[in-house]
Amino acid sequence: MSIVDLIADDGVPPEPRRSGRAGGRQARRNMRAAPLAADVRPVRAGMDGGTYKPFSDTDVQQVHEAVLDVLENIGLSQATPSVVAACEKLGAIMGDDGRLRFPRQTVMDTIKNANRNLVIHGQDPKHDMHPQGTKVHFGTGGAAVHVVDVEKNEYRESYLRDLYDAARIVESLDNIHFFQRPMVARDLEDPRELDLNTLYACMLGTTKHIGTSFTLAEFVPDALKMMYKVAGGEEAFRARPFVSNSNCFVVPPLRFAPDATDVLEQCVYGGMPVLLLSAGQAGATAPAAIAGAVVQAVAEVLAGLVLVNGLAPGHPAIFGTWPFVSDLRTGAMSGGSGEQALLTAACAQMANYYDLPGGSAAGMCDAKMPDIQAGWEKGIAYVLAGMAGTNIIYEAAGMHGSLMGFCLESLFLDNDALGQALRCVRGIEVNEETLSISAMREVCVDGPGHYLGHSQTLELMQREYLYPDLANRFSPKEWAELGKPDIVQLAVERKRQVLDTFFPSHVDAQIDAELRAEFPIKLPKAQMRPQD
Repeated sequence: MSIVDLIADDGVPPEPRRSGRAGGRQARRNMRAAPLAADVRPVRAGMDGGTYKPFSDTDVQQVHEAVLDVLENIGLSQATPSVVAACEKLGAIMGDDGRLRFPRQTVMDTIKNANRNLVIHGQDPKHDMHPQGTKVHFGTGGAAVHVVDVEKNEYRESYLRDLYDAARIVESLDNIHFFQRPMVARDLEDPRELDLNTLYACMLGTTKHIGTSFTLAEFVPDALKMMYKVAGGEEAFRARPFVSNSNCFVVPPLRFAPDATDVLEQCVYGGMPVLLLSAGQAGATAPAAIAGAVVQAVAEVLAGLVLVNGLAPGHPAIFGTWPFVSDLRTGAMSGGSGEQALLTAACAQMANYYDLPGGSAAGMCDAKMPDIQAGWEKGIAYVLAGMAGTNIIYEAAGMHGSLMGFCLESLFLDNDALGQALRCVRGIEVNEETLSISAMREVCVDGPGHYLGHSQTLELMQREYLYPDLANRFSPKEWAELGKPDIVQLAVERKRQVLDTFFPSHVDAQIDAELRAEFPIKLPKAQMRPQD
């Protein structure tokens, strides 16, 4: 029996348990499970990390100098004329060998002048994120092409409805702070329809910040029209842009991606924040050395930062260093490895060094199902990324199979795990009250010899301690009495409950009708309301 079960509502330990008293204990559990005000929750979005640093101060300086060397002397290839023009405004130099190089002063000036006070807006302001310093936020991300069906123990193709359902679930979970598109709607073959319907499903499914991508620049104007309409006009969207563009503007190693940079330009001019995403794979498209993979990723993203600021000085951009790990025996991606966790934490340290809003990936486990392997892979990555102070942590919830599969049930499981990771990020407060000398005196000298009913215990039991939603802490006897509940089955039941009863309605019905009239929306209305 846990300490919280021993404390009665009035602060007095109860009488020894007799048959028939379980209802009172459950009532107290229900009371503790009631929602808390944001300012007293033990964990919340935007808590400060930064206590874990895989690099020493000397290491950071060496990485920084190597980055400047790479940009100045190697540079990037495949820059389009518009990319060259934008970067040359800030001092970049196009070489006769077709490589665009970035002098040290150009890079340092860009870092100095970059927008580091941006807000990542939600449709609902309560979900706004402020990725400054070492503040930590977790969310989804990726481009899985399968849904993990835990009930059938198999993978199937992901569809548009799955994307909308994932957004609805994320809307209901406290420890998942934003929703970046985690799946590809495989039931849509036309690239324009895919991009527009992906955006639509995300916007209608959640009021949290949304991240999405676009296949071609020519699709962006229609997407902007959709966002402007939902926001209440272009000016309203530009004031509170609740959708960001996740942009793989480079094809590692050290090459621009022309289609993606064309999209980037359209998004910048349209008022969308951009995630500058470099996703090299160590040992394949990035150096096998972990430090070298960090150097290349930082160099590529800083080149992207020069590009963005050449297009629109001070435009909101996220420093998206996402180097991945290969299993060097096979060449396959290993998103759940300890090396991946280290890479993400190291990238966070570099973003913090530059005082830039940083985003990296953590939690995209290799495990194919929500099992013990998924638990250790995700847990280690969450804690290292969070304690390193990664501002925006992508692909943290729902992802399996090294980014190939997305699991709706895992959103609920990961929400619990993310809460525990955030509690680690919060750390330990040390002050006169928490050192507890007065409490010790009252208990040991003047009191009953235990802290069960002490005022400090009652005050801190919810503010200091986090209680999981699905994970159980029952004794083996209680667990057996309750029918030996299985956590994955509980997640299945919770998924069904949410999807059967929760249908967001934050987008006005008239606006929705206008979107459906103007754009090729493929998500049936019947799937967006309770079924008869």
